[in-house]
Amino acid sequence: MDVRPHSPVVAALRLCLYALFTGLLALAAARAHGPSAAATVTAALATGAVFAVGVLSRSVRRSRRASTVWLGVLCASWLVLLVFSPDALWAAFPLYFLQLHLLPVRWGLPAVAATAAAAIAGFVGHGGQLAPGAFIGPLLGAGVAVATVLGYEALYRESERRRRLIEELVAARAELAAAERTAGTLAERERLAREIHDTLAQGLSSIQLLLRAAQRAVPDGSPAAVHIEQARATAQDNLAEARRFVHALTPPDLERGSLAGALERLCAKTAGPPAVRFSVSGVPAELPTPYEVALLRIAQSALGNTLRHARAGRVEITLSFMDTAVALDVVDDGVGFVPDAVPAAVGGVAGGGGGAEGGFGLPAMRSRATALGGTFTVESAPGQGTAVAVTLPRPDLGSAV
Repeated sequence: MDVRPHSPVVAALRLCLYALFTGLLALAAARAHGPSAAATVTAALATGAVFAVGVLSRSVRRSRRASTVWLGVLCASWLVLLVFSPDALWAAFPLYFLQLHLLPVRWGLPAVAATAAAAIAGFVGHGGQLAPGAFIGPLLGAGVAVATVLGYEALYRESERRRRLIEELVAARAELAAAERTAGTLAERERLAREIHDTLAQGLSSIQLLLRAAQRAVPDGSPAAVHIEQARATAQDNLAEARRFVHALTPPDLERGSLAGALERLCAKTAGPPAVRFSVSGVPAELPTPYEVALLRIAQSALGNTLRHARAGRVEITLSFMDTAVALDVVDDGVGFVPDAVPAAVGGVAGGGGGAEGGFGLPAMRSRATALGGTFTVESAPGQGTAVAVTLPRPDLGSAV
């Protein structure tokens, strides 16, 4: 009979309502007297039977149409009982709740009004004194029923809205935690790769160069030459091992090839608009892992902010290999912004966002570039797009890790 899901509290109240309706029918049958006593008892039993069918029937509980038909039959049998017994008018109160619960509001309210009118008419028809109380009682009961049911429905909808909101917040928190763990893992990988490159690998490379110089300075046949050669070979083996460590800690985007390949894949997998195009200028050369990581992260950050804020139709990413430097340019034709208007402590959005909501985009990119001795510039103006340029001094590729 209940075609909508409700809480266990409402289920308990519904059982109380069933007990109240059954008790009022029993009261009407017990108070039957006079020539209509048999008809009253029969009508009360018939109404109770119809009510029991609805309570026990699965189709009435699961189908709105079946519950509506059942409610109509129940009200009709109650009207018959009301004709024989004035005590039947008390059963109008639980009927109000059933009508409001099983019918839509646009039909429930007229049904409650009709039931209240029938109760008043039954009272008057059985010789009851025509007084304000005869009208106030059924109408007051109807008002209480309407206020109770509609008030509960409002609270139920609010509770459902809050439940869905809490579920969304829990899901968002889980996604945020997973993203933070992933970001932390990647950041630690980059930090370890940078530390190994800047300390261990560079130190071993310097040791190897010094041993080569010492080897050349030692006379041929000197007993020290053998030990120097062994030390140099050991340093070379450890340098190769350090390089393998750095390669293993390389970000996943760089594991399958060069920086140019990673940038090309980044542009290819970006779903437009805008249209993203990648190009390489100069002769590509292998770069140290910190250089590749920094340039890839800057490109990802700049492109991500462009997609979120710039409303651009076209984005150009260019990787340039020059004699003394390597450069990365990200240019879009979006809405642009005023770089000087973005607070340095808050950051901005490369690609045309601006404002405090841009996060730490520009400072993070600038920090990566300056940490490697490079430069970072942003050129933009409202309505004229944005250009992000990163230039890093070209390292000694011969001894780079």
